[in-house]
Amino acid sequence: MPIFSNYIKILFILFGLLFLENHSLYAEKPLNPDTICAKNEAVLVSDSMGKILVSINADEKLIPASILKILTSLTAFHYLGTDYRFATEFYIDDDMNLKIKGYGDPLLTSKVVQEISETLKKRLADAGPVIGDIIMDDSYFADRIIIPGRSFSPEPYDAPNGALCVNFNTVFFKRAPNGSFVSAEPETPLLPFILKRINASGINNGRIVLSHFKKENRLYAGHMFQYFLAKQGIKIKGRVRPGRIDTEKDRLIFRYYSKFTIKQVVSKLLEFSNNFIANQVLLAMGADAFGAPGTLQKGVKAMLAYSEEQLKAYNINISEGSGISRKNRISARNMLKIIEDFKPYRNLMRHCGNEYFKTGTLNGISTRAGYLMNQEGALFSFIIMINKQGESAKKFMKKIRLIVEN
Repeated sequence: MPIFSNYIKILFILFGLLFLENHSLYAEKPLNPDTICAKNEAVLVSDSMGKILVSINADEKLIPASILKILTSLTAFHYLGTDYRFATEFYIDDDMNLKIKGYGDPLLTSKVVQEISETLKKRLADAGPVIGDIIMDDSYFADRIIIPGRSFSPEPYDAPNGALCVNFNTVFFKRAPNGSFVSAEPETPLLPFILKRINASGINNGRIVLSHFKKENRLYAGHMFQYFLAKQGIKIKGRVRPGRIDTEKDRLIFRYYSKFTIKQVVSKLLEFSNNFIANQVLLAMGADAFGAPGTLQKGVKAMLAYSEEQLKAYNINISEGSGISRKNRISARNMLKIIEDFKPYRNLMRHCGNEYFKTGTLNGISTRAGYLMNQEGALFSFIIMINKQGESAKKFMKKIRLIVEN
């Protein structure tokens, strides 16, 4: 009776219940969801050989929340390659206008703009004594992309996406003792361009999210370049405005490649669960797979194609890449296929003790997916998906740990 006893032990550990069913420790026999796990809850655990230890509601399609970012990351590795680096290009036209074309770099920050401006100092000095306009080209992505599930809150996770954005399309500010507004980040200037929006926000400190309205997000990036180029002594007589490059007439003077590979971008994406980064990556891989401009539809098409052709994971609903939309739906069984494929990249996930993991949270949604390592170094995969108000994926983790570690 040793196998039977082990099975009873597992059920006691995981559910605190006794089921007198005589089948193997590794049998994937459906368990009574009414007794063990309610509808809208799913748990799936497999050992290091891929054998299923626990399977509850494994085929029920549930809202994944942010664990969907794991699939977004895998798809990016497939289409872009793990060594891919986002680019930003700088051109001079016949009228001495500086043209900047973005390709969706999600980590284009004030510090990076300053470093680029230092490099541009010599290139622009060679081009001529005075620069005219600064022209911003974000045509690599479609205009005014609307992410399903994104609201218009001032939170960074609700920042809009675009091919040429700086500082995640947000501005962090505070009110100084003298009553004026100042930047809350030492490396970022508070530009006059954005003061009207800050005053209209009605708050004394915090963040505002830049919008597509009147091309605000694109122009903010241009004003940031204008500020740091002026700090380098570059004379700019014109204004910041939107426009397009002309590859036949305009002269490329510098192509900046991000210091971060896509693997490093994904590491930040997973660590901070950044929705803006996730959908920048989605749009970039959609443009790579199906041609520019990058659109939400192309990115979703790339994710579904990868899921079906590479993972053999079918019947998945995807509406965007971050997990913020409740229209995203996937089963725990398909999520396990994603986790198994992501195993070589688990070091990019959050790591605590013997666990590598990604969590997902929306109102009434709690999910967790990743790996647990036992004392022998064997890696177990787990998926927990709770789509119930007031419930947390954490309620299963202690019990899953006992199974893995015993």
